[in-house]
Amino acid sequence: MSFHESIREQELEFISKQKMFFVASAPLQQNGHINVSPKGSDSFRVLAPNKVMYMDLVGSGNETSAHLLENGRITFMFCSFDGPPNILRLYGNGETILPKDERWPELSAMFTPRLSNRQIIMADIYLVQNSCGYSVPLYDYVGERDFAQKWEDKKGYQGLEEYKKEKNRISLDGLPTALF
Repeated sequence: MSFHESIREQELEFISKQKMFFVASAPLQQNGHINVSPKGSDSFRVLAPNKVMYMDLVGSGNETSAHLLENGRITFMFCSFDGPPNILRLYGNGETILPKDERWPELSAMFTPRLSNRQIIMADIYLVQNSCGYSVPLYDYVGERDFAQKWEDKKGYQGLEEYKKEKNRISLDGLPTALF
């Protein structure tokens, strides 16, 4: 296991080859729900050795946004499912950037435009950890699923806005999200 203060060239190269990553966040309350979410579809960007972001799509919950609003803590994890084993964790303090934010036009332009682009999660990284990943199994990447795209096309803009109001306003623990 090794630790670094920023993302180095080898970590940047590793990140660029991964088809998915995981995001973890948690509320401060002791009995609160820890959230771990898988992400994919070319949604992660490294902006600088200590700054990353990803485009967050409309989903069934909005735990990360609520946790960041409350305490800012976030961890990203990348696992090698092919090639040499490796697990990479990025520990940081994050924020939610919404379409109404003045930074949105510039930052969102770095991603594929989609109706379901809900918010950007940006984080300042203060610790990078590499570990072996020896027990992570090998998997073959087959391709992206099209279910989310079909779902958002069927919902349309207004349907997605209504869905966010219904499902994305508060966390499982009753914390408000940055959306509203």
